[in-house]
Amino acid sequence: MQFTLIIPLIADLPGLLDVTTEDASWLITATILCSAVSTPIVARMADMYGKRRMLMVVLTIMVIGSVICALEAGFAMLILGRAMQGFAASLIAVGISILRDELPKERVGTAVALMSATMGIGSGLGLPLSGVLYQHLGWHSIFWFSAVAGLVLVITIALFIDESSVRTSGRFDILGAILFSIAIVALLLPLTKAGQWGWDSPLVLGLLGLSALTLVIWFPTQLRRSQPMVDLRIARQRTVLTTNIASLFVGFAMFANMMLTTQSLQLPVASGAGLGLDAGTAGLAMIPMGLVMAAMAPITGRLLDRIGGRLTLILGAGVMAVGYAARVPFSESVLQVIIGSTVVGAGTAIAFASLPTLIMSAVPITETASANGLNTLVRTLGSSVASAGCAAILAASVAEVGGTLLPTRAGIDAVAWTSAVIATIAVFLALAIPAARPTTSAARGSEAQGQEVVVRGEVVFPGSERERPSLVSVLTLDGDQVDWSPTGPDRCYSVVLPGAGTYVFTVNALGWSPASRVVDYAGHGAGPVLRLGEELTLHGCVTHAGEPCGDATVALAHGSGGLVQTTRCDEHGRYRVPLPGAGPYVVTAVRPSSRDAASRKLVVGVESIRFDIELAKDPAEVSADH
Repeated sequence: MQFTLIIPLIADLPGLLDVTTEDASWLITATILCSAVSTPIVARMADMYGKRRMLMVVLTIMVIGSVICALEAGFAMLILGRAMQGFAASLIAVGISILRDELPKERVGTAVALMSATMGIGSGLGLPLSGVLYQHLGWHSIFWFSAVAGLVLVITIALFIDESSVRTSGRFDILGAILFSIAIVALLLPLTKAGQWGWDSPLVLGLLGLSALTLVIWFPTQLRRSQPMVDLRIARQRTVLTTNIASLFVGFAMFANMMLTTQSLQLPVASGAGLGLDAGTAGLAMIPMGLVMAAMAPITGRLLDRIGGRLTLILGAGVMAVGYAARVPFSESVLQVIIGSTVVGAGTAIAFASLPTLIMSAVPITETASANGLNTLVRTLGSSVASAGCAAILAASVAEVGGTLLPTRAGIDAVAWTSAVIATIAVFLALAIPAARPTTSAARGSEAQGQEVVVRGEVVFPGSERERPSLVSVLTLDGDQVDWSPTGPDRCYSVVLPGAGTYVFTVNALGWSPASRVVDYAGHGAGPVLRLGEELTLHGCVTHAGEPCGDATVALAHGSGGLVQTTRCDEHGRYRVPLPGAGPYVVTAVRPSSRDAASRKLVVGVESIRFDIELAKDPAEVSADH
């Protein structure tokens, strides 16, 4: 509700506060920016320091911000208060993670569906609620309502929600959070203000350049840290990456629905594009959409249980696309607009519910809050792009009505068709998400409610100082995956087990043979130390006339020509280099003393290779033993 509670006030705020219209728009921009920055940071801190604790922290910040706004201590303080209200957006990501930790598996799907839909439900219901409060109790009452509601929630959480034992170890990545905040603010600010500043203004271009530069610095810092703010090794997985990209398009389609509906209802009839309703009546007309989104939660929960997140996302985005296409010919009456917005809202509820389910099915249990926080941020980015994009489309098709330039019906239809295309793209992106097994760490909830335990351990690379990020997976004896975890530079892993039992720990790393170990875990204490198998190598012997060449040099080059590594043979003519990545290579051996050389092609796979080279004048005499 924090995003839309203030919208009915926007037209009157310049007069109420004695500021310009552009200045008044900062009361919306501040909330959007703060929510986008705080959501992934708060979600990461929730994984590390406690989900219940962070819920209470952000709600307390929201309550203080609401009180600051209600007291009206000045326009600058009002902007500060609105920014503090933006912290509440992180409740969705953290709340979904708590649901997974605390609820039995049969209730997780419906609960996640309802929690996901609250972004759309709150946005839809915030408009009529704030309109009623504004008309009858004054604009300060909107913020007092927000403060009281937040205080009630803080007390309720303290009384009825237990702190989850599922946590990520390590230290919070302060540098990563600072760089990330700069990049997101520099990206979102021009998106929300480009309509006023101009897309070609130096300020907009400069901010976009700053965002790109900061991200270039931020990405490698995240990859080097054992506990990054955003684990890019997880985020770049196909399921997570594709779902987040689809979320961008779904977020666009969700916000466009509210913008399209308010424009259709409130524009003057004389414009040919609107129905001439006042803000309060238009807000009431959006109540059916919010109610339908809430009612879809149990239905969507059953869909998630039966057909999985991928097909549910396809269905939801498909309904949104059809709803937008149908709105073009059917927007002649208030009832038709309400039906159109409600159909799109139902599709939004279905799609939104599938997104956290897909994310949680593909990330370690200890990363659910931070992964959902990133997904929520992506949806917010989609909404910001929709705000700027739809405004640009409407501005491109205007007509003068009573001395005022207003959007035309052609502009309204263009927004609807654009949104239909955006939703269709989300369908195709969902088709690209790998199909998952029905039983996953995201869908099952807590197998032994209240008994889950975070197990930490270490991965050892025996006999070598060359260490790479590895992956630890835990299976049951029946072969079902319990959890998995990547390791960082500190070689430590962290997995969640449902309690005492017998598990299969498997560790794998690029360039090493994987290893598995059956472990009887007692339900407490550290996890096992996992030792990788042998280091995978390319090795062999260089000989000449059957005799080893102790002074030979071996060079390994890509098939495309780039040198990978050069090494010297020992006194027995033997060489050994770490196994390079899969692909074609050229191995060259040269003996300086006799000026003999030989080169042969080699295709590398994922196993160690023995590759002997005989230096001979006749190439036909050269042997290769694999």
